[in-house]
Amino acid sequence: MSQVQFATSTQSSIAPFGLLAAQRGEFLQLQVLSSNGDFYLGTRSEHGPFTRESDESWNSERQAISAWNSGMWTQL
Repeated sequence: MSQVQFATSTQSSIAPFGLLAAQRGEFLQLQVLSSNGDFYLGTRSEHGPFTRESDESWNSERQAISAWNSGMWTQL
């Protein structure tokens, strides 16, 4: 049986599933999403954005990816 690990500020590259999505019973992959020109870490279902996982938002997709890869973000 495989163990699911959630993306946190120290595990951004390991099985990046959204913690808040999982708490709602959905195992959705963490990804960079955008809203009103800002970028954030969240999850998306087949119906659209599902959860916002990061407390921060960034001005560019590149900044969001950098924060995710470096673990420099805060889980909501």
